[in-house]
Amino acid sequence: MKGIVVKSTGSWYSVRMESGEVLDCRIKGKFRMKGIKTTNPVAVGDVVEVEVNPDGAVINRIEDRKNYIIRKSTNLSKEAHIIAANVDQAVLVVTVNHPVTSTVFIDRFLASVEAYRIPANKIDLYDEEDLLLLGALTQIYMQVGYECFHVSSLTGEGMEDVVAALKDKVTVFSGLSGVGKSSLINRVEPGLKLKV
Repeated sequence: MKGIVVKSTGSWYSVRMESGEVLDCRIKGKFRMKGIKTTNPVAVGDVVEVEVNPDGAVINRIEDRKNYIIRKSTNLSKEAHIIAANVDQAVLVVTVNHPVTSTVFIDRFLASVEAYRIPANKIDLYDEEDLLLLGALTQIYMQVGYECFHVSSLTGEGMEDVVAALKDKVTVFSGLSGVGKSSLINRVEPGLKLKV
């Protein structure tokens, strides 16, 4: 049976099957011995084959990835961690205050997704005090070809554009802790009730 990995927690993977059912799965040990140089042989977004047996559901094959986003390890192990696979687009949630997202952070993210050929959208959460800075940053990034949205998950301002950009796409959300990723996702899909 085929499915897509929708959540990864330690050695457990939640896989949404073609039927819509979500199974909690483990992986066969052979994936760890195939010379894979990442800390996680299976990533969110992977298309996998699942076998259900009396001991539970097991991922026994991973289909080839069309792309992936990877984070290099900062320690000496030189291993990397696959953040997500088979991604249609990446969304960077940015705030100009509370917390401040630096242009260095934005540029590193954009360089990373460009390296893996993943289109990027930046969705900016803003307040009235920071409109001038926000406008300047938006203009800079739009001039080099990135779509930017001004949104508020609190008021719903700009959410129609976000929903349209997400429609029928596998999307990775990224951003600093506290910028409002979960709030934004809850606004798009209220049933998720993500902790904020």
